Amino acid sequence: MAILRFSATIMAVAALLSTASASLGGTHATLRHPALRRSQLTASSLRAPAPSAAPSNLALRGGGDEPRVYHFGKAGTDGDSSMRDLLGGKGSNLAEMSKIGLSVPPGFTITTQVCHDYNAAGKKLPTGVWDDVLSGVKKIERQMEMEFGNPDKPLLVSVRSGAAKSMPGMMDTVLNLGLTDAVVKGLAAKTNPRFAYDSYRRLLDMFGDVVLGVHHSLFEQAMEDLKEAKGVEEDSDLTAEDLMELCEAYKAVYKTQGKEFPQDPKKQLELAIDAVFDSWDSDRAVSYRNINHITGLLGTAVTVQSMVFGNLGPTSGTGVLFSRDPSTGENKLYGEYLIDAQGEDVVAGIRTPNVIAVLEQEMPKAYAELLSNVEKLEMHYKDMQDIEFTIQDHKLFMLQCRSGKRTGPAAVRIAVDLFKEGVVSKDEAIMMVEGGHLDQLLHPQFQSDTNYQGAVIGKGLPASPGAAVGQIVFSPEEAEAFKAQGGAAILVRAETSPEDVAGMHAAEGIITQRGGMTSHAAVVARGWGKTCVCGCAELHVDDAKKEFTMGGKTFKSGDWISVNGNTGQIIEGREPLSPPTI
Repeated sequence: MAILRFSATIMAVAALLSTASASLGGTHATLRHPALRRSQLTASSLRAPAPSAAPSNLALRGGGDEPRVYHFGKAGTDGDSSMRDLLGGKGSNLAEMSKIGLSVPPGFTITTQVCHDYNAAGKKLPTGVWDDVLSGVKKIERQMEMEFGNPDKPLLVSVRSGAAKSMPGMMDTVLNLGLTDAVVKGLAAKTNPRFAYDSYRRLLDMFGDVVLGVHHSLFEQAMEDLKEAKGVEEDSDLTAEDLMELCEAYKAVYKTQGKEFPQDPKKQLELAIDAVFDSWDSDRAVSYRNINHITGLLGTAVTVQSMVFGNLGPTSGTGVLFSRDPSTGENKLYGEYLIDAQGEDVVAGIRTPNVIAVLEQEMPKAYAELLSNVEKLEMHYKDMQDIEFTIQDHKLFMLQCRSGKRTGPAAVRIAVDLFKEGVVSKDEAIMMVEGGHLDQLLHPQFQSDTNYQGAVIGKGLPASPGAAVGQIVFSPEEAEAFKAQGGAAILVRAETSPEDVAGMHAAEGIITQRGGMTSHAAVVARGWGKTCVCGCAELHVDDAKKEFTMGGKTFKSGDWISVNGNTGQIIEGREPLSPPTI
């Protein structure tokens, strides 16, 4: 029966494409986003050049024949989007974005082959790679006219993972590398003290958690203790002097765990690269690959890139967006951003961000450039894009693009629309709809959206559509246990993290107190077709007591609730489901 349904769905997609082709009469629309239709851009002006066939001679070579470090930036770019297996999705797309003329901060990517060799050698970098890395840093220094570790003109970098296949949030990132007790003083003198010490406390937190294994919750507790002592609610309410105090508190956390934060920037970089390679074999990354049947990869690449800053104040920010709605496939920008923040703030779900449309009022010039870049990337890659960006003092920088995760219904609509717009052929459109997307079309929905209105206890952001019914759990381990015993669980968290991935997959649905439509919980849930509601402001989770309060009621582990991912409603009790109509 399932096979018949899948076949029927494929035939239905093909029929939609045939109908679209006939109605177009051989012509196609060009510009897709309404805001861009008002401009004078044409489809031909937006099409980017084809990827180059081979890297330039700028790639650094180690002891073997193949380059192990590939550069990108205005001074020259190696590699392109065809080299995903070697540079990973992030590295290959950064190279491609640089080549098509987008504003990309310069950097370099260490190949997946190095990750494979690192693991084969017992977690040691192959001979000569570190020299390649230091040469890569020198190239960034020349382009940025800054120096790594120099307080007078400090260069800071990020270190990020990126496998050939998208694994959102599964491996590690470290931002603001290069800050030390000495460098932060120089950065404060060149910019402003609050920005400098805000960046430093972020590095201390991330480096401790990702590189040295000091759990993030210890830093979070130090932050909460300081905010309570200062009588403030938000991180952004802390003064420069408060943040200096917080940095000292974070360094004290290191000491309680028998660790010490390295004051040598090169040592920071070496340890961070090792940590990203190590994260390839982390429990969460292995679980994600097993769940998604990802095999045959060499490992993760590592991208080292000059930092740009969204936390410089009210003229700066950071965001994540999809070029189309990943839940429905509707042809509109779908995303969020935060002012005075860094990228991890958005995806981690620690703060609930603004919807992307508001950016047009706050920073119209940056928003217009962002729209143009989105259009270029869709035309170039011929698919819906998941994009990360930072705005530093009103200037837009593009940090990442990749094919966006989407629900089954969205996959069908996007494929049909891109065909109608003349971006893909009929055969290409059919191939865009995967087996997992078709499976999602077979998921049940609630029998009635009106009968349960009296039982609604609250509402959040409809992050991933569908209907889910299950018993409340508060940890990924509980969700896995329910699944193993044939039960149905709804995972309730303040916010999710990559460590929750196995439990998220085991749960029928996911609810978070914090986070937006592009948070970790939302992106992963949509990719799996899991019902998810994020940013429930009325929800208050108490993990210690294994209970939450919402709508004036308290719910405990094991209680039944229902979740409507289409509307964001949370419903008390077991709401009856109906089979899919397809």
